[in-house]
Amino acid sequence: RSTCIRRQVGAVLVKDNRIVTTGYNGAPAGLKHCEEVGCIRGEGNIPSGERHELCRGTHAEQNAIIQAAVMGISIKGATLYCTTQPCSLCAKMLINAGVSRIVYEGEYPDELSLTLLKEAGVKLDRLSRCSN
Repeated sequence: RSTCIRRQVGAVLVKDNRIVTTGYNGAPAGLKHCEEVGCIRGEGNIPSGERHELCRGTHAEQNAIIQAAVMGISIKGATLYCTTQPCSLCAKMLINAGVSRIVYEGEYPDELSLTLLKEAGVKLDRLSRCSN
């Protein structure tokens, strides 16, 4: 469901074996999507992992956390399943929200994120893509 032109990411927060929230990357509610107005990052040749503030979109992990807050659901002790490794901004939010485990498939060019998550004691599990 991602509306990002450059990178499609989804996130699912699970607690007590139940999905509590989901998120995908895209423009905030009520704003035009990059598909409609163009990609600031693409137009500025900004590499992935740099200058996160120069983007219309909200990250999938951020949207999943926001949904939990809006619905009044604690995600302390939850597991995040995500398409890619969280960036350092999302990592800090996940740490403060009390997420205890992150399962992801793809790498993201942000070593600080892994450093912060490991220091906070968040369990990291990287999946490998299954082949047919």
